[in-house]
Amino acid sequence: MPGSSLSRRDFVALAVAGRLSGPEWKRYADPATDLDVIRLTDPTFASGMTASHLRQFTRRSDALLYWSERNGGRQAFYLDLKAGESRQLTEAEALEPATLSFSPDERALLFFDGPSLMETHLMTLRSRVLYRLPEGATRTGMTVTGDGSVAFAECVNGRSRIVRVSRQRAWPISHSDAAVDWIMARPRHAQIAFQSAGAVWLVNNDGSAKRQLRMASGQTGRTVWAPSGRTLLYLHIPDDPKQLITLRELAPDENTDKQIARTSQFASVAPNGDASVFTGASRSKASAYVLILLRVTRRELTLCEHHASDPRMVCPVFSPDSQSIFFVSDRHGKSAVYRVHVEKFVEATGDEQG
Repeated sequence: MPGSSLSRRDFVALAVAGRLSGPEWKRYADPATDLDVIRLTDPTFASGMTASHLRQFTRRSDALLYWSERNGGRQAFYLDLKAGESRQLTEAEALEPATLSFSPDERALLFFDGPSLMETHLMTLRSRVLYRLPEGATRTGMTVTGDGSVAFAECVNGRSRIVRVSRQRAWPISHSDAAVDWIMARPRHAQIAFQSAGAVWLVNNDGSAKRQLRMASGQTGRTVWAPSGRTLLYLHIPDDPKQLITLRELAPDENTDKQIARTSQFASVAPNGDASVFTGASRSKASAYVLILLRVTRRELTLCEHHASDPRMVCPVFSPDSQSIFFVSDRHGKSAVYRVHVEKFVEATGDEQG
């Protein structure tokens, strides 16, 4: 194209990305509770959500960022939660679905395409490479800090390091002799938590003041920051499978750890906007439910069945306003995204996305 700076590949990507798909919603009454459940994507092709700690909703809770194989390969989509239309955002070669995230200002999409960390501007859908893994390196996790930089674990020859990438530069901030299991920026704080060799560590964004967090002994399951960043919420899995999985809360600044409640064998957990209510998916085959747990009463309420082939895929999360819960299940075919309105049970909250 004369006078254009677009390469042929960029031009083709722009032509494909941006295409719209009409609403695929299907509403049904849940067999267990009679509550309305809305299936947002067609289960004839696979769709799903990103990692629960990443920014997958707009602040106003009016759009969802998700991935789908609707048009063949796995790509990122923007779902208008009012109109129901989905807009394709990427034309990636090897999209890593658990790395999809809005930037803090919601002007860009961040994700890994194979070994490349990409940034796509949402207005133009133009993409650029921010960082590329070294030859032979593998990556674990991804998180976006409050200033918009991206951090992840990079492993080479059995040694791991936490790398932080901004638009201007990339630099390591912490090293480990063991693999890193997950990494999460602390909301409203310039700190990052990560797990390695069974221990959870907290480090400042510049790499200083690294310290181990003292959590309850035993297995640590799904872990997530409270939206305020004051506490780290996690599932504690007892060695005895007959014992219940508990939800615990660690406060790094006070160096305290306490139990919030027992759960009906949650496979995952996520808080609402003020961490007064939690949602989880039971790993029990006999009670394959999506539930909410009230902090004040320590009681659970069943919302709906999920009947996913693997309860780890369900990963229910609240919208930022705490008025809906979104989850994934393959109960009707391939994996699809579902929504349940919970305004009858949970009070609205403001934006608490770190």
